[in-house]
Amino acid sequence: MIKRIIFVGIFVSVLSVVQIHLPAAQAQAEPARLGNLEFINSGATKAQADFIDGVLYLHSFEYAPARAAFQRAQKIDPSFAMAYWGEAMTYHHALWARQWPENGQAALMKLGATQEEREQNTPTRREQGFIRAAETVFGMTEAARGRTKLERDVLYRNQMRQLYESYLDDPEIAAFYGLSILGVGSANRDYATYIRAAAVIMPVWDANRSHPGAAHYLIHSLDDPVHAILGLPMANAYIKIAPDAAHAQHMTSHIYTALGFWDDVVAANLRGFTVESAKTTDTEVMSKEESHYTYWLHYARLQQGRWADAEILLGKLRGRLNDNPTGRERSYYGAMLARYMFDTEDWHAFDTWSAPEGVVVPTVHYNFARTFAAIKRGDIKAAKQFYKEIHAGGEGDPEIIIRQEEVDILRLELDAMFALAKGKNKSVEALMRKAHTSAQTMPFKYGQPRLAKPSGELLGDVLLELGKTEMAAQAYKDELANSQRRTNSLLGLARAAAAHGDQRMSEEAYRELGDIWHNADTSLPMLDEVRDVIGHD
Repeated sequence: MIKRIIFVGIFVSVLSVVQIHLPAAQAQAEPARLGNLEFINSGATKAQADFIDGVLYLHSFEYAPARAAFQRAQKIDPSFAMAYWGEAMTYHHALWARQWPENGQAALMKLGATQEEREQNTPTRREQGFIRAAETVFGMTEAARGRTKLERDVLYRNQMRQLYESYLDDPEIAAFYGLSILGVGSANRDYATYIRAAAVIMPVWDANRSHPGAAHYLIHSLDDPVHAILGLPMANAYIKIAPDAAHAQHMTSHIYTALGFWDDVVAANLRGFTVESAKTTDTEVMSKEESHYTYWLHYARLQQGRWADAEILLGKLRGRLNDNPTGRERSYYGAMLARYMFDTEDWHAFDTWSAPEGVVVPTVHYNFARTFAAIKRGDIKAAKQFYKEIHAGGEGDPEIIIRQEEVDILRLELDAMFALAKGKNKSVEALMRKAHTSAQTMPFKYGQPRLAKPSGELLGDVLLELGKTEMAAQAYKDELANSQRRTNSLLGLARAAAAHGDQRMSEEAYRELGDIWHNADTSLPMLDEVRDVIGHD
């Protein structure tokens, strides 16, 4: 049994210490720059630097270094209850829908084999609350045992709410409670849930503008086109708060993507690459996080009109497909190729960029794009065959796994394209309006448009082709409300507005494109079109 702290004078002095991020050893290398926070606890003074490092890493979802830091704290102080809590929580990835209950349980059981023993070895009621919540999320309590992950997540959130209500002025409890709200709501995002989380976390941010969790979780709470502008101060600050956390650097691009700040999206993910790549000397290996950053960077490069750079990224990930690729890598590749094809409107892209023979790409985006391209090329037979391979689900990150409701929208889009190829214009518009209406009812998630060819944009393309220019302009505007500063939608709006005589709207759209493409490839096909309207300034 771990010995409890019983000397009241020592115990009070430890609890009264304001814990901040300090070097573990002044004579050693500079500590990682991860932010600053206070976390009053009953651990030994010598173990505090490592414990705080662990919490800071945990707030930035840097789970492996967080785990190592908590284990160092345990080694220094084997009676440090919260160090075992911290290690356990590195196995609960709330917003990534991943959890390893057995590992989390094993970490907690180092504190004590039973709930009673763990409670006995945890000195304060506040810390006991943290431990009980962790036991709940890993199914170790009577109420949580045998429950599904989502059910345990709900019980955990409720447990954290009780702890929060008991310690309303505790910033760490507030931050982790806010995260628990987001964790439950991440499966089916709705504004009310996310704003509720923001309301809990905002006081932490107001009290400490260097708190990584406050900045990080508020970005998650606000990373949609409606609320992203409110998250811009947190995104700009998080860059400086945690420069040595790769995920923190990438995470800022959630806000920048929602606002269409493509240069900032590129910079954020390049910083993420730099920090992430420093973790290994093996330049041939792409880490799990690097493939994630590649996906976001690739989309931003397309929007910037830096198609040559986008091709380099596509080629890098395609190279991984020849060397025992993970499902995540194959899925990202399929989504990237689909976005590349639609943004460049290169209907022969699959001639160059198809996955190597024998490599299965488990993402809907890939087969949807192949079908669409075949229709555009007039190869209806191939299109019908590819169409049969479009199914919900697949492997990879939740941001690219398409649900059945979304597949239904994609099928409507393709049905409309088949109808257009046959000259059935009335059917085309009806099918696309149905697809667009369905897409507008779907909850916004985050990041890039969920569909590789957004329905509002495709509706605009179809209406423009049918000569219904004013309605086309409205469809593009609808899409731009969700996909801010998306260049294909802006270009469609500029063309549609010009065609129906709204020169002011057309010129505004062209000027915005000129701003976005200020450093585009000189070979970008649409540059001359933009310059003809706004000049070469």
